[in-house]
Amino acid sequence: MEINKIIQGNCLTVLKTLPDNSVDCCITSPPYWGLRDYGHEEQLGSEKHFKDFVNNLCNVFDEIKRVLKDTGTCFVNLGDSYSSDTKGTGGPSDKQLSNKGSRYVAKKFDTEIPNKCLCLVPERFAIEMVDRGWTIRNQIIWHKPNQMPSSATDRFTVDFEKIFFFVKKPTGYYFEQQLEKSIDPESINGRRKRNPDKYIKVKQGSMQNWDREGVKYVDRNMRTVWSINTEPNSEAHFATYPQRLVERMIKAGCPENGLVIDPFFGSGTTGIYARKVNRNFVGIELNPEYVEIANKRLFKELGMFA
Repeated sequence: MEINKIIQGNCLTVLKTLPDNSVDCCITSPPYWGLRDYGHEEQLGSEKHFKDFVNNLCNVFDEIKRVLKDTGTCFVNLGDSYSSDTKGTGGPSDKQLSNKGSRYVAKKFDTEIPNKCLCLVPERFAIEMVDRGWTIRNQIIWHKPNQMPSSATDRFTVDFEKIFFFVKKPTGYYFEQQLEKSIDPESINGRRKRNPDKYIKVKQGSMQNWDREGVKYVDRNMRTVWSINTEPNSEAHFATYPQRLVERMIKAGCPENGLVIDPFFGSGTTGIYARKVNRNFVGIELNPEYVEIANKRLFKELGMFA
């Protein structure tokens, strides 16, 4: 198996050619159901019913489970969609179809649930994965502080997606504890007792206090709500997830010099960060145009080490 390469092809077909127990970690963000057209007849996400999508997606992860070592971990970022007669609005341009991905236009999707209702695809996927033998260790909330405003006026704006942390075996899997900075509550309580007229104010996300006197920071086990901005990329399609998101997953779930696989490689973020922190990768991507985008990004970020 060649490493640090992108294999162009159908991920299920390609995965069946890879050896058993050969990969340390999987980090990926599959296409979401019924939302975008990536311009390939074999793409996932274009199924008429979400049950078919969940089944097809879990078939891919059956193969991921086979190629993972017994110590293997798997992180899957998957968003949801709403039930409606059609998905998306507006006509795609040729550039959108060939380079960016476009919303589905006037295509009916069967749901069996009320119109405008969340389909709960991530939850259905997670349950099916457990039914197929995976162990789920965490549901992680990826909160997006810079989420674009929504045009909807009859519901709240959705500013998060879920990441599921699966393992192949319930014990003995690789996991390196990740720590985050937190204010020691005892130091806050003590400060308030000494001077109750003053208070501690923390800038969200930076852990910098405006009144440092008497405040102590401590390390704690990382929580499961991750506030990380999305990162725009002029070359890649809109589904690119940020390297800071990959960082937490790869450091927790893959040892140094280990091998990470991403069966929906897209614009290559998983592979880029893997190489930056001394991990290897195998990327699988169906669309040859995205393979070209990913290779350009790898060279731009890593140069001769791409």
